[in-house]
Amino acid sequence: MIRVLVIDDEPGLRQSLGLLLVDAGYEVAAEGDGRRGLERALAESFDLILCDVRMPQMDGLTFLRSYKERGGAGLVIVMSAYGGEDAALAAMKEGAYDYLPKPFRPDEVVLTLRKAEERERLRHTIATLRAQLDTTPVARAVVAESTAMKQALDLVARVADHKTTVLIMGESGTGKEVIAQAIHRASPRAGEAFVAINCAAIPETLLESELFGYVRGAFTGASGDKPGLFEQADRGTLLLDEIGELPLALQAKLLRVLQEGEIRRLGDEKTRRVDARVLAATAKDLAAEVAAGRFREDLFYRLNVVTIHLPTLRERVADIAPLAGHFAARLGRRLGRRVTVSAAALRWLEQQPWRGNVRELEHAIERAAVLTDKETLEPDDLQKGPLPPSRPHEEQGAGSGTLREAAEAAEREAIRASLEAVGGNRREAAKRLGVSLRTLFYKMERYGLG
Repeated sequence: MIRVLVIDDEPGLRQSLGLLLVDAGYEVAAEGDGRRGLERALAESFDLILCDVRMPQMDGLTFLRSYKERGGAGLVIVMSAYGGEDAALAAMKEGAYDYLPKPFRPDEVVLTLRKAEERERLRHTIATLRAQLDTTPVARAVVAESTAMKQALDLVARVADHKTTVLIMGESGTGKEVIAQAIHRASPRAGEAFVAINCAAIPETLLESELFGYVRGAFTGASGDKPGLFEQADRGTLLLDEIGELPLALQAKLLRVLQEGEIRRLGDEKTRRVDARVLAATAKDLAAEVAAGRFREDLFYRLNVVTIHLPTLRERVADIAPLAGHFAARLGRRLGRRVTVSAAALRWLEQQPWRGNVRELEHAIERAAVLTDKETLEPDDLQKGPLPPSRPHEEQGAGSGTLREAAEAAEREAIRASLEAVGGNRREAAKRLGVSLRTLFYKMERYGLG
């Protein structure tokens, strides 16, 4: 139960507030002056404190300063009579959460406390989420110094507790799967399975059986029953990555699963109930795909209940330095030596385009750390290897590097241009380039285009 301490020198107000808050479901204690209120606030644990600004012994502003200085953790809401707004605003600058002008309506008091509760719940959820992520592989992209990433993490915390379908949108390498795992880890389903599938990485002929499973005899080679990914994610979370690559025929079947909560294995006559929370991720503009007839409109609206837009690394420059430091420290542990990034190198990193976003930055730090024995990475160390040119079609001048480097640069540009020409469709890009889909994935990963 939420504990509230009321500090006010008016007995009638203390009594009326006590009755109101008890009726609203709070546990309430009260004190008549700031000094006794401070002693009790520090001696006991209170979630919320309602404190008058003008009181004998100790005024509200002094109470607030002393409480914060001595490690008080409860949210303080100050109360002020007419004419005391300046003092109340001063208290907010000192760290008060909000203030209530006297006289106030009962519903106004309860609403203010409910808002304070919600803020604390979100703060604790985000703190828990970050603490969990700091000890897992998904920590690599959840550095949130920039406003854009803080907003994305705030939305993660808000949607985590619900079964709501979430569409995660962002360029390749922005950390869409990382955010999906973050949602799962912060949700009530955290103890169950997190299952991810890249819809672009599996041939269309096999994708349906991967998602929904099959029964013995469903096709040649089906020697036994096999549950699909929806069943594997039952009571857990299923991430459909690159959802924009899902064939239209499977889009209709996915829509039916989302609407009815049932799947049917290939070759089976009966349906099976599944309770998998579905998250979807894409680098494509699904609205444009709908307009072009490549994505079902009804499925788009079913997936697009809540959308989290992940910023590019170019839009979150404030995160580049802490990300680089995080990657360097992790590599140092792996390599068994200290790895840091110099101030000059950080400035250089902040000036790069990072078309491969966080993944490309990570690869750049790793490449530099592996290719040098130095403790501190400098700009020259980071410029070694296939980093992208600063302009999309920048030509390599004569004598700009070895023949192998020139060939790699040309290969990288050919892959990038092919992907751009087909709107990111990897199967089509592989056909145009005359390579297998597996080879294309390998090359994209190597050149930071994944």
